[in-house]
Amino acid sequence: MRCVSRGFAYFALATAALCAAPSAFAEMSAAVKPEAQPYDEKRDAAADVDAALSRAHQQNKQTIIVFGANWCHDSKSLASRFATPRFQALLGAHYELVYVDVGKPQTGAGRNLEIAHRLGFNKIKGTPTVALISADGVLRNRKDAPRWRNAASRSDDVIFDYFSKQARLK
Repeated sequence: MRCVSRGFAYFALATAALCAAPSAFAEMSAAVKPEAQPYDEKRDAAADVDAALSRAHQQNKQTIIVFGANWCHDSKSLASRFATPRFQALLGAHYELVYVDVGKPQTGAGRNLEIAHRLGFNKIKGTPTVALISADGVLRNRKDAPRWRNAASRSDDVIFDYFSKQARLK
């Protein structure tokens, strides 16, 4: 009986703490980033890329092509960051953004790999692979593109600074 009373007392204290400090709970909830799921295997990725490249050329912007997958936590983490207001302002001003679902190329179950080949990538080594294309259609970051496989462990500021610097290098 004593254990039950003690358990109930702890439960009551925890409940009271949450009720007394709803703003702390709201702050914790707000700090959790929603998981994006932008890699749609049913989309016509080639048409999406062509449309983004065309818009970028017309508007003198660069194109970001993110080769990723919804099963990949790094791909989803990068997409979630891109969906925040801070990144939306930067990306909207300087880039056309397109997500390409590549399935699981590491296991031989890849999709849309012809798009990567078209850009000069022999294969997608990991996800996400992030290609930056100039307004005139030139791949600008061949060396850096496959290095985004650790996107989830990078800070928002590091990622923001990278794309901000690339925007200035048009």
